[in-house]
Amino acid sequence: MSQEVLDKNGRAVSVGSRVRVLSIPPLAPDLDEDERGRVTSMLGEEFEVYEVDAYGRAWVEKWWHSGTDSATSHSLALESNEMERVSG
Repeated sequence: MSQEVLDKNGRAVSVGSRVRVLSIPPLAPDLDEDERGRVTSMLGEEFEVYEVDAYGRAWVEKWWHSGTDSATSHSLALESNEMERVSG
């Protein structure tokens, strides 16, 4: 059974929905400057929700590729007020 949460406008968000990141949750203090830059670059971008957790947060992920065999990613757990559904 798929869970759903509400976005900042009260619209349902579930796995497969596309959302725009409206604000970034507080970041872990041990993130280095490069990681912080990658995470904050997600602000304003749209992503597909890949999970809705038991705490009512929608999870999104972004990948960065450097070269052909190197990639890194970051995930964000978004609260309702931190996202806006754009489709799905």
